[in-house]
Amino acid sequence: MRKSNFKALFASVVSTAALFTSFAQEMTVVEPPKLDDLAPVREEGRRQNNVWPAFFAVCEYPAASDVAGLRLTIPFSTRQENVTGIDLGLWGRSMYFEGFMINVIRNDVKDDMSGIQIGLYNSAGGCGLVGLQVGLWNESGCFRGVQAGLVNTSGESRGLQVGLINRSETLYGYQVGLVNIIRDAELKFCPVINIGF
Repeated sequence: MRKSNFKALFASVVSTAALFTSFAQEMTVVEPPKLDDLAPVREEGRRQNNVWPAFFAVCEYPAASDVAGLRLTIPFSTRQENVTGIDLGLWGRSMYFEGFMINVIRNDVKDDMSGIQIGLYNSAGGCGLVGLQVGLWNESGCFRGVQAGLVNTSGESRGLQVGLINRSETLYGYQVGLVNIIRDAELKFCPVINIGF
């Protein structure tokens, strides 16, 4: 093959490739997403992620994964919303939790929780604590189970509060402590033992 034929062939291949590339770019123009498409959708109940759960999470593990197993919260928790298993360390927080939360400083669940919280400060913000809280300060939106600590506070409660100060909006159960308050009861304050029904 002569040099002039080779140059002509090479030039035609390059020009064809450039033409095809520009044509392909025109065909694959993607419109930017609309703001409505980017708005988060509020779902009822738990948020379900379309990824496999992590069985062990520590430090800054990806936020998209749920944890089903052990999560170490040293120095504080990772960003998973759904945790099932054991949460162990200094400061643990999640949206939903099922299992054992044993953190020295704080255990914080924003919505539903089933299991045991042991730490200095325990909170279950939603109306869904089923289980046990043990610490200096225990609080819940509502609970079914036992709160044991220096200060126990809750909304609607069914079970037992044992502590120095026990306070509940509505209680179907018992309070044992120095100061016992059931705000929605005929006998709102009673030292030592208070009964709600």
